[in-house]
Amino acid sequence: MHRYGFIGCGKMATALVRGGIAAGAFCAEEVAASDASPAAAQRLRSETGVAILPDNGAVCAMSTALVLCVKPADAREALAGMAEAIEGKLVISIVAGLSLESLAKAAGPRARIVRVMPNMPALIQKGASAYARGASATDADAEVVEGLFGAAGTVSCVPEKLLNAVTGLSGSGPAYIYLAIEALADGGVLMGLPRDLALQLAAQTVAGAAEMVLHTGEHPAVLRDMVTSPGGTTAAGLEVLESRGVRGAFMAAVRAASARAKELGAHG
Repeated sequence: MHRYGFIGCGKMATALVRGGIAAGAFCAEEVAASDASPAAAQRLRSETGVAILPDNGAVCAMSTALVLCVKPADAREALAGMAEAIEGKLVISIVAGLSLESLAKAAGPRARIVRVMPNMPALIQKGASAYARGASATDADAEVVEGLFGAAGTVSCVPEKLLNAVTGLSGSGPAYIYLAIEALADGGVLMGLPRDLALQLAAQTVAGAAEMVLHTGEHPAVLRDMVTSPGGTTAAGLEVLESRGVRGAFMAAVRAASARAKELGAHG
C-alpha cells in the first residue's frame, strides 16, 4: 500500500487529492501534507480530510511516494532539506521548468524521480497530464503516477524532451480556450444575445465539441465537415476564421509557449 505525501497544498495538490479519493486510488488516511502557508494547509484538510503535518520532513517520513507541488524557486531547497529521508522513495514533481536532472541533483542519487506536467482542468477531474520518468524510476513507479494523475483526468508517458511541447499545448492550452470562449460570447453579445446566455452557449458549445472528438474518435476535420453545409452559415464563418489566420495563431501560440517553457527550464 502506498502512502502519499504532498509538499505544498495549493490548487493542484487539492485537485490531485480530491481526484484520487473520488476515484478510489487512495483514502484520506493514506495522505499527509505540509505547506509553508498554514491557511493553505488547513484548507486542504477541511476539503479532503487528509492529515497536515508540521514540516516537510515529517511528511516525507510517512510517505512512500512524495508529490512536490511547490513554486519553482522553492523546489530544490525543499528537496535538499529532505535528501536523507527521500532516499529510496518515489518523488513526483509537478514543478514547472525543473528538469529531471535538476530534481535528481537536489533530491540525491537514490531518489526515484518522475516529472509531470498537469493542467488546470484537473481541478474538476478533467485534466490532461503527461509525465517523464527519471533513469531510476521503475514500471511500478509509472503505475503509481498513472493512478494518481489518471484519477484527475488523462495521463500519458512521454520522453522528457517533449514536456515543453506538452506545456505549450495542454499546460497553457486552457487559457487559449478561455480566450476563444470569451470571444465567441462577445460575438453573441454583438449580435444581440444577453451576456449570460451568450457565455453559457459559448462554453457549452466548446465543451460539447471537445467531447465529440473524444467520444467519436473522429478527426476534428471530419466533425467540422459534418457541421458545414454547402453555402451555409458555418462555411461563411469558417471563411472568416481562415482568412484571419486563426489556425496559424493557435499553432504559433503553442510554439511560443513551448519555447518559453524551454527558456524557463534552462534557468531552472
